[in-house]
Amino acid sequence: MPNIKEEINAINRMLPEGTRLVAVSKFHPASCIEEAYAAGQRIFGESHVQELQAKHECLPKDIEWHFIGHLQTNKVKFIVPYVSLIHAVDSARLLKEIDKQAAKVGRTIDCLLELRVACEETKYGFTPEECEIFLENGEWRSLQHVTICGIMCMASNTDDAGQVRAEFRRAHAFFTKAKSTYFPDSPSFKECSWGMSHDYPIALEEGSTLIRVGSKIFGERHY
Repeated sequence: MPNIKEEINAINRMLPEGTRLVAVSKFHPASCIEEAYAAGQRIFGESHVQELQAKHECLPKDIEWHFIGHLQTNKVKFIVPYVSLIHAVDSARLLKEIDKQAAKVGRTIDCLLELRVACEETKYGFTPEECEIFLENGEWRSLQHVTICGIMCMASNTDDAGQVRAEFRRAHAFFTKAKSTYFPDSPSFKECSWGMSHDYPIALEEGSTLIRVGSKIFGERHY
């Protein structure tokens, strides 16, 4: 089991200015989150709605909860009252549902568009071509209760660092183009969420502003 405080401090020391650590706490008990919280960590990532709800109810209310997993439309209503950022918006339908449910509770939810750059069919997300069509269509501009804040992706699960770097680079190129084309006057569109325990050093070199690190901090998951 890693020393949670030491791991968090070590990661934070290497983060460039403007980059933040999302401690991925899914499948780890609330006691581990409390230990990380005591070390100064405030952003935690979860990917299961029921687990997130239980943790939100029993942990400090100044925690910034990020939903980082695949989100089903019928589960959106349960997290919009308190979630800070939804990382993996993978369809126009999901974005519209977040907008609808956020309106009901009087909130505006920050969201990232999930880009599928990995060479794996199991990954969710828009292909770059699909995302371009979605942004060009412009229907998202009418949504009043969501803010598109950037791009999220996952690299292929491979030991080939060159491939991982190329995928992150492709995502960053898309982010840069989207920023200049669709969000030139939006200071909110600034986030690049990529990099996990095994590849976050590469991600930081390739423009990530949010790294999602779990096992390096908390050890192997308790399923």
